[in-house]
Amino acid sequence: MANIQTLDPDASPLAYYGGELRRQREAQGLTQPQLGTIIFCTGSLVGQIETTKKIPTRDFSERVDAALGTDGTFSRLVGLVLRSQLPTWFQPYADMEAKAAYISTYQAQVVYGLLQTEEYARALLRVEHPRRVDEMVAARLERQRILTRENPPALWVVLSEAALLQEVGGHAVMRNQLARLLEFQDDPWVQIQVLPFTVGEHTAMMGSFNLLRFDDDPDLFYVESYDQGHMTANPAVIKERSVGYARLQASALSPEDSATLITRVMEERYGNQS
Repeated sequence: MANIQTLDPDASPLAYYGGELRRQREAQGLTQPQLGTIIFCTGSLVGQIETTKKIPTRDFSERVDAALGTDGTFSRLVGLVLRSQLPTWFQPYADMEAKAAYISTYQAQVVYGLLQTEEYARALLRVEHPRRVDEMVAARLERQRILTRENPPALWVVLSEAALLQEVGGHAVMRNQLARLLEFQDDPWVQIQVLPFTVGEHTAMMGSFNLLRFDDDPDLFYVESYDQGHMTANPAVIKERSVGYARLQASALSPEDSATLITRVMEERYGNQS
């Protein structure tokens, strides 16, 4: 195992977190096993986090803050650590997503990341990142915290019917994911519409995209390909895509009828959890 003393705390948010954890633990006169006992984990896990072998969770960080009396230091640091686990090309979008006042998204194949269950996200991410799935799932769940903050963004989601039918992770995972979508029916800041196959051709045939609006900054259009994302504030693009999105909303089922369709698919297609 690498010696924490050989790590550069400035190398990454994870290295800084590990170095700070070791410093604060030793300042309290605690060994790794002793701290582990206090926060209900193994001393080995504490050591792995101190040496950047494991990614800390938010729960771990909150327990450390309580145990060491660090006044929320690790709870604040863990957000930076988890964001750093996102693909480098995706991080600029995640930063802007967290600042947006209004998010509009069309998803052609999968449920939008902010609405995914942990199991659904894990099944998706395991396909391309089997060795980093834990870290990337934790980062995705961290992104979702913007929906539960004191002043959340307004989120409008248009899902292709394909996203309901494309099985990810098996029947049980899909049933839970669709149930998760239904939980947002009473959320005043989240609206979900389904674009049914019967609509035929529509203004988003080229694929998924997002529009971000801000209180004090220009709107942004975002689209991604296999291994990169593209953001632009070009007014012509924003105007064209905004009109296209409005047409998608008009073509899609109402939020109420969308919930009815989601419920039917959940029960008829994924009702058997075997």
